[in-house]
Amino acid sequence: MRLRKNSEFLRQGINHSEMDEYGFNHKSEKIDNSSRELDLKKEELIKNSMDRVRGKIGKYMPHTIQSTILMAFTIVSFTLLLTLGIVLYTLFARRMRSSTIESTEQLMQQSVVNLEDYLVSMRRISDAMYYDAIKNTDISKESVDKEMNLIYEAHKDNLVSLSLFTQDGRLISASPISNLKEDLDVTKQLWFTSAIGKMENLHFSTPHVENLFLDPAFRYNWVVSLSRIVDLTEDGNPQTGVLLVDMNYSNIKQMMERINNDSTGQYIYLTDSSGKIIYHPRQMQINYEIIKENNINNAHLADGLHEEIFLGDKRQVIVDSISYTGWKLIAVLPENAYSIDIANMRFLIILLIAVSLLIMLMINQIISMHISLPLNLLNKSIRNMENGDMVPEDIYVGGTQEVEHLGRTLRHSLGRINQLMDDIVIEQEEKRKSEMDALQSQINPHFLYNTLDSIVWMIEGEHNKDAVFMVTQLASLFRISLSRGKNIIPVEQEIRHAENYMNIQKVRYKNGFNVSFQVDEKVSEYATIKLIIQPILENAIYYGVGDMDPDDGGEIKIHAYFKPYENQKKLSEGNAIKESSASKMKTGSEWDDGITEGDIYIEVSDNGYGMPPAVCETLLKDDEESKKRRPKHGSGVGLLNVHNRIRLRFGEQYGLSIVSEPDEGTTVTIHIPAIRYNEDNQKLLESGQYRTLCNSKKLRAYDE
Repeated sequence: MRLRKNSEFLRQGINHSEMDEYGFNHKSEKIDNSSRELDLKKEELIKNSMDRVRGKIGKYMPHTIQSTILMAFTIVSFTLLLTLGIVLYTLFARRMRSSTIESTEQLMQQSVVNLEDYLVSMRRISDAMYYDAIKNTDISKESVDKEMNLIYEAHKDNLVSLSLFTQDGRLISASPISNLKEDLDVTKQLWFTSAIGKMENLHFSTPHVENLFLDPAFRYNWVVSLSRIVDLTEDGNPQTGVLLVDMNYSNIKQMMERINNDSTGQYIYLTDSSGKIIYHPRQMQINYEIIKENNINNAHLADGLHEEIFLGDKRQVIVDSISYTGWKLIAVLPENAYSIDIANMRFLIILLIAVSLLIMLMINQIISMHISLPLNLLNKSIRNMENGDMVPEDIYVGGTQEVEHLGRTLRHSLGRINQLMDDIVIEQEEKRKSEMDALQSQINPHFLYNTLDSIVWMIEGEHNKDAVFMVTQLASLFRISLSRGKNIIPVEQEIRHAENYMNIQKVRYKNGFNVSFQVDEKVSEYATIKLIIQPILENAIYYGVGDMDPDDGGEIKIHAYFKPYENQKKLSEGNAIKESSASKMKTGSEWDDGITEGDIYIEVSDNGYGMPPAVCETLLKDDEESKKRRPKHGSGVGLLNVHNRIRLRFGEQYGLSIVSEPDEGTTVTIHIPAIRYNEDNQKLLESGQYRTLCNSKKLRAYDE
């Protein structure tokens, strides 16, 4: 026999005397007075909050029909103008981008033609030297110096040097300087090996300093080398050699500089087929790694327009190939290349919208005055009528047909309006009362107050972690309680709501009892009505283990499990089907057409004081005698409320069952159908059509 502990819940001026729902009634007049005072304060607080919200909104809303019409026309006009401006801006911006791209492509095409012409002229020089001077000459008997000098003098503005070498690297002829540097092995030069490796083709090198000959002026000329294999004749014997034409790199540089005079940020550079840079307007910064260029990847792109993101910047790349060489002319257009022109266009469109809006405001003002004048006169009549200074005949009748008809209708409806106003007042009072009842059913003021009070003393005692835990649990509890206005939620959320509630209560009761949850994983997949476990837990605490001594080992267990159908027979209206009709009855899964998969049971057990079985039988009844014995405090959502909500939503075969023995404890079992939680089933349950569907299937089952 456990020792009973008489306790009273008194905290900071609030007497919280709990009435035992399991049969132990402890009423107190002070509790009733405190509850009424709290309800009045709560109602006054809500009313003041609503008044403040309405006042703030009213400051920004139009108060006359003229201002309403003006605002509506203005909003529509502004929306149309803004839409038109956005469309124009988008079209113009797109057109400017395409125009910029087209102009750049045209510039590149012309540049490619110029470069190809220049390179073709260099090729012609090489062809002239080879076919006119070298091919038909025996170099052991005749010299090609004269022809080479003539060709050089004719094209010296574009050339740095001409030279002819045998296959083993011996110099045969050169112009204008023929003194090779000492210890120079030309066979290891890139232009030489490239020419030897490409027997049928010309080879163009990347820019480099000419380093073959000793220049008396000590000049360092940047050149692009054009080399090719040539057929030589020496002592009547054919052999191969290499003809080298060093083009002046400054000519290519000048051509590229002329097309890179744009100040918007776009630029054009030149690479060979492998991506090595031949010319770049920012060559110096690239050499010193101040900036980077995506030349390797861009050189391998196909000719045309491409988009890329390089170093976090979005930009467009135009690629064009140069014949004979495999060189790539690459134009880069970053996003800011369009910014200046687009900014100017944006300013122009904004100015146009502003002027158009000003004109529309003037037009809207005239139209709104014309429309609102008769309505204002009618409104003036109604104001006088509200003050009791007007009879129905004094109501203004005039203006357009609609306003005139409205005035005549008001004349004939004045008596009915008074009656309707009285009805509206009554309806509003009922609505306010319903809202208060709904609010009280969601939030227990005493529970909320005590929880917040616990958080306060935790903070004052510098138990910050415990305070954060309490606030987190309270926030989660209320979030699930609201559930965005939904009544049907997953069982998982309902269990979490119960865990939040018990975590808060354990802190409030200083861990005076133990709580354990045993929940099958499969249960979480199904749907339930919200707030059906918390009221049972509340009763288990207040009337079971909450009043026990900690040494007595108070414990509350929550066990949720799923029980599938095994061809068992359904109960109809809570009663067993007789054996004579059992053969005609369908299974539960057939009734529900696959919606219901079985049953879910949630047991809440405590080892508290318990109650006699006779008392248990009255807890779920709605007669007057049972109402007198039912507690009037707690969550506001008692056992009978939960029981009725389940039966109303799912059918009378579901609900609560209570088993209790004095000094042994109490077990309350929740029985609901196992319906998977999804959008379709949630809508079906919210609409209340599930029970109608089941009832209709039951009737068809009995008929069969």
